[in-house]
Amino acid sequence: MIRLKRSITALILAAVMCTAAGCSGADTASQDSASTVQEDTTEEATTEETSADEATTEEASADETSTDEVSTEEAADDSTDSAADASATDAADGIGVGSYDGNVEDELNLNVTTVSASEVSSDDLASLNSREFAALLGNGINLGNTMEATNNDHDSILGNDVTFYETYWGQPVTTQEMIDDMAAAGFTTIRIPVAWTNTMHYEDGDYTIDEAYLARVGEIIDYAYNAGMYVVINDHWDGGWYGLFGSADEAKQEAAMEMYISMWTQIAEYYKDYDLRLVFEGANEEIGDRLNDIDNDFVGEGATLSKDECYAKALEINQTFVDTVRSTGGNNESRFLLIPGYGTDITQTLDARWSMPTDTDANGTDKLLLSVHYYTPWSYCGTGGGATWGTIKNYEEMITLLTNLSVYSEAGYGVIIGECGVMPSSDGTAKPNTTLWYESFFKLCSLYDYCPVVWNTGNIISKETHEVYDADVAACFTSNSVDSVSSDELRSSAISYLQSALEAAPESYSTASLLAGDGNAVAWIMWDSQDWNIVYSVGDTYDPDTTTDGLVATDVEITGEGTYTVALDFTGTYAGYSQSTAFSAIGIANGEELFPGYIITIKEILVNGEEYKAVGRNYTASDDGLCTRTNLYNEWVSEIPDDARTAAGGLIGCSACILDQATLGNVETIEITFDYTPGEEGISTNDANSKN
Repeated sequence: MIRLKRSITALILAAVMCTAAGCSGADTASQDSASTVQEDTTEEATTEETSADEATTEEASADETSTDEVSTEEAADDSTDSAADASATDAADGIGVGSYDGNVEDELNLNVTTVSASEVSSDDLASLNSREFAALLGNGINLGNTMEATNNDHDSILGNDVTFYETYWGQPVTTQEMIDDMAAAGFTTIRIPVAWTNTMHYEDGDYTIDEAYLARVGEIIDYAYNAGMYVVINDHWDGGWYGLFGSADEAKQEAAMEMYISMWTQIAEYYKDYDLRLVFEGANEEIGDRLNDIDNDFVGEGATLSKDECYAKALEINQTFVDTVRSTGGNNESRFLLIPGYGTDITQTLDARWSMPTDTDANGTDKLLLSVHYYTPWSYCGTGGGATWGTIKNYEEMITLLTNLSVYSEAGYGVIIGECGVMPSSDGTAKPNTTLWYESFFKLCSLYDYCPVVWNTGNIISKETHEVYDADVAACFTSNSVDSVSSDELRSSAISYLQSALEAAPESYSTASLLAGDGNAVAWIMWDSQDWNIVYSVGDTYDPDTTTDGLVATDVEITGEGTYTVALDFTGTYAGYSQSTAFSAIGIANGEELFPGYIITIKEILVNGEEYKAVGRNYTASDDGLCTRTNLYNEWVSEIPDDARTAAGGLIGCSACILDQATLGNVETIEITFDYTPGEEGISTNDANSKN
């Protein structure tokens, strides 16, 4: 199927209208205009997995040192439903979007700000609202894997000096020169992730943060001030202690809130004399599904919160954060506070169950900012695989998602995208079209006054060479800096740039791949290697362009009942093989729509040409009600879903992990033959919201 390339203004306008009206992702992709919109509060479809949102790689393992990658649980979220972030979503309760009056340019530039960084001194910041402030922040960068380095076995690292923690994940001690490098690269904001419990004996009820730790973070803040940068500090993963909120022990749940209040009271008091260039962020990705995390040894039995309870607890924590900081007085009475969205996931933050907290009457909404993260598509942005980006679908996904988010900026809240970016390939070079992704992303952020903050662990700006890892990427950073061009100039160029880029975007970069349109179904193997460096079309939307260079896929069009074979050949990739698998599944694009109730029954698996014996029975299900799926290895599925079906009718022995990750080893080739047969009529009817 060949889709028409529509104008960038029509794409953005359609997303704006559908955000308010509650359109589906498919509606967003096809609707070019809308009349008066009414706010809708239908709940969003999210993935069936709990706690599969965004857990950083360095957070996921106590033994992890330095990593260029961003997150394993986030990869799981993208693995299980990469299309979720692209779907149009309902506005959060209390957020409204006005009627379209027919003026496209006005619609695209609602409430634009005109604040210039060169015109605002630190003394003037108090007069700004949060959207003006977010525009002023320009583009930012993270000091990652440094002050947030910690361990989920908390007792094992207590009692060390600050330098031990700062270098625990393999980073060098931070210097003024390193921060100056960031400013010189065009970044005007720095985010400093911190693990505040490193020196805290919280298991014993002692929530005191060592003053030396507070002082060292303060020293790095001073480095940033010296470099003329704005600063964000947060509490970042921090060993997974947030899982205490979902503990089966009620006393631990209560202790979690006590610790959170004590922590932010100490932080706020210690830094209260810093001016408003310093922003406090209430947490990282933890305020969401990860309130059920059980990675921390002290949590014990946990994961007791339902999805609705996670939303309710997230609102309570965010409100507590605002109240706690404001109560300390001084500059904290009007300090800009960054509120983490639900798991910092855009789609789930747009859910009607989530809303911004209430600030003091004096501040109103003027001093609250929203924090979300953006690594879409994950298989391109977050892994070391050599995939590319820039198809029509890629642009529609980015435009739709960032435009949906604008309901918050239109309601007066500044937005900081606290983590984003494209990680380098596993060999340290830039992936194909990295600069295209950054240019497009920065342009869209400037359009809505978002502040994007690139994730960096020394892989973007080297702490040894003091240079950005790629010359073209470096030029992109500087050319989009508010120090080089005013925010108004950046915004004015955004529409024309994106329009030209969209016109040049291909339907696919692969001439050999099938295209899954409205009238056909395609089967393929979704694949992530265990080290996340080899990838092929992960997620419920078939995307053969999301692939590691050199990988050869055998996908097949599904025409009805029959026996089919799909395969992957990794021998042409840089490694020559895939290191086991972190996630894998067979997907059939449009299967639920074209062949409702059909069942995938795996007949044979060949690994490296040899027959492989599965360690469980496969079942057929769907996450989104459109793509039919059978998991091969998906450790984030804790129980068989309600819509699971098999040819035999029973689910005994069924598993989401029929491949054994531990023994699979290096995979050069994998070939899977399966029967595709009708099942009980209507059995595939699926309401993804019911899994929440």
